[in-house]
Order: sequence, then C-alpha cells, then structure tokens
Amino acid sequence: MDTIGDFLTKIRNASAAHHEKVDIPSSNMRVGIATVLREQGYIRNFKVVRDGKQGMMRIYLRYNPLGEPVINSVRRSSRPGRRYYVAKDKVPKVRSGFGLSILSTSKGILAGTTAETQGLGGEVLCTIW
Repeated sequence: MDTIGDFLTKIRNASAAHHEKVDIPSSNMRVGIATVLREQGYIRNFKVVRDGKQGMMRIYLRYNPLGEPVINSVRRSSRPGRRYYVAKDKVPKVRSGFGLSILSTSKGILAGTTAETQGLGGEVLCTIW
C-alpha cells in the first residue's frame, strides 16, 4: 500500500473539489512533505493532532484570488514498485523551475531546489505544479 500516494491523491482531489481543508492520517514522512509544501507556498498551513493512535493531520489548501487551486497537478515519481533516485546534479526541474520536486535525502525531506543548493541527491517522491 502506497501511503504517500494516498496522501497526494487526497490533496489533489480536495483541491479539485475546492475544499478549504482535508484531514489525513499523520506520519513523519507526510509531515515532512506538508512542511515543504507550506514553505514553498502550495498550502496555507497544516496541523497535527495527536491522539492515542496514529494522529491526524489537517491540511488547509491554498487558492489564488480568482478561486483557482494553487496546486494544478501532483504526480508521484517514486513508487514502492519502482523507486526513483537521482544524484545531486540530476535533480529534476519541474516546469522550467515553476514547479516543485520533493526529495527524501539524508538530511530529511527537502524541496528539489534546496537539495540542489546543498549538494544532495536522493529519492524523488513527487512533483507538483
């Protein structure tokens, strides 16, 4: 089961349906991805509510002044059946720099541009524009 793929699909579907927020089960990987999305301006904010079990994450989606979603496309790059790793000089540019690639590196979950400036490669989790 691809939990990151489910996470991205829920964000994609909620954004397409113009929902204000979406609730998703929490994990450290999902929190890392949501942190990168918040830093890069693709979501407004997120909260993690701890309970006795896994915990829930509430993600507040972002829209432009015309009411269109900021996230147009979310694509999972590395899957459980086919992992996609890149070297530090092969970090993918999404839409000529207008998009975002998210990598899992030895320093944690980072945006592609941040990983490139720090000289890190890793597993490409997804691309967003």
